[in-house]
Amino acid sequence: MSQPTLPATVDHFWQTSILPALEDYIRIPNRSPAFDPDWKAHGHMDRAIRLVRDWCQAQLRDLARVEIHERAGATPLLWVETQSHPSQTDRPPVLLYGHLDKQPEFDGWRSGLGPWTPVLLDGRLYGRGGADDGYAIFSIVATLRQLQAGGIPCPRLLTLIECSEESGSPDLATYLEGFAERMGTPGLIVCLDAECGNYEQLWYTTSLRGNLIAELTAQTLTQGVHSGTAGGIVPSSFQILRNLLDRIEDSRNGRIRLEALHVTIPSDREAEIRQAARTLQKLVWERFPFAGSTRPRSEDPEEALLENTWAPTLEITGADGLPPVRIGGNVLRPHTTLKLSFRLPPTLEVSRAVSVLEEALEAPAPFQAPVQLQVISAMPGWNAPVTAPWLKRTLDATSRRHFGQPALAMGTGGSIPFMKMLSDRYPEAQYFVTGVLGPESNAHGPNEFLHLPTAIRLTACLEDLLTAYAESPR
Repeated sequence: MSQPTLPATVDHFWQTSILPALEDYIRIPNRSPAFDPDWKAHGHMDRAIRLVRDWCQAQLRDLARVEIHERAGATPLLWVETQSHPSQTDRPPVLLYGHLDKQPEFDGWRSGLGPWTPVLLDGRLYGRGGADDGYAIFSIVATLRQLQAGGIPCPRLLTLIECSEESGSPDLATYLEGFAERMGTPGLIVCLDAECGNYEQLWYTTSLRGNLIAELTAQTLTQGVHSGTAGGIVPSSFQILRNLLDRIEDSRNGRIRLEALHVTIPSDREAEIRQAARTLQKLVWERFPFAGSTRPRSEDPEEALLENTWAPTLEITGADGLPPVRIGGNVLRPHTTLKLSFRLPPTLEVSRAVSVLEEALEAPAPFQAPVQLQVISAMPGWNAPVTAPWLKRTLDATSRRHFGQPALAMGTGGSIPFMKMLSDRYPEAQYFVTGVLGPESNAHGPNEFLHLPTAIRLTACLEDLLTAYAESPR
């Protein structure tokens, strides 16, 4: 393999200019609106976006227009626009994307670490939002500076940084409509909010799963009663939910029973997964903090990746009606509510998933117990269009140049709802979806970190990508 190289200017800019600003950003608890309904009154989102706006203006000066846009009732949006070089005016613009809103704190942070306390340790910048997805705008600005310094003639470069992605991007569609005429039709769309299989090469995402969030409630009483007096006579609400969940998931292996939620995996995606599995091997599951002797659902790397990226899965992410263990008395509780988080195959129609789940879970429950299913959100998955030859060649070449290894493509088990929105709106565009969320980076959980060497190398790769796009066939 080739020896990796890295422009000294990129590394220097990250160390001296980006890191201090990124650390200030991590200190701001700007939770996404789904986790902070009073986000506007608390002012953290405004602090975060103004911090980034001011930094961008200081770094870009006359190179780009940097604007904050706000709509009533919506989270703000940061817009950065550079004009095209005279030789590139007939080339479609590039749209670059990131977000600033964050997931909530979560517990379990190691001693000395915390969600709002940036700590740089062994090349890892710990703290909530650094990797998901605060680094994106800083990486983009560094790239814009590099392109200018190198005198690279580029088309218009449009950067859109939203503040509601962790809530499903409810505000993005309105902004896209408002910017439609100004944007035109992008020829390349770059999203910096995804994963990487390891930190040794450039990864790009070719599929994303959809996400369906619902609350399922079973009620058997109007109030709690003595569990000894009622046990054996009154059915447990938890028992009812267990029965309902058995309709949709096989608890022995985690497989979703409803065949209508499964899809046929495209052959090109299977080929990508085979190649990724050969590279990652046991890292496919060893990157997770298993407890005790817990094993993964499959120890076949290819099967595990297929299940993670193209199979439907279910996780229970919350519960109501269950008191904490320390105060749980001998009471047969009147009701139980579970929060269900389904990950759906990339090509499955979300409306189809909703109707299938409603049919399964709203059918008569045991003992005629009242059951309510409330769908909170239903977000589609995404399957990338065919990657153009010039883009494949560029990604492989830049990965070899800056990482010393070839680039690899892989699906992602998570969701980025706006990708389907963008691909429906711009079906002819090329897409480069990437990120820095590699092994142990733990976005959304405790001890989230940004792997600094990867972020710096990805910045250098982004410069190569935009240069190649400016030179690609029209």
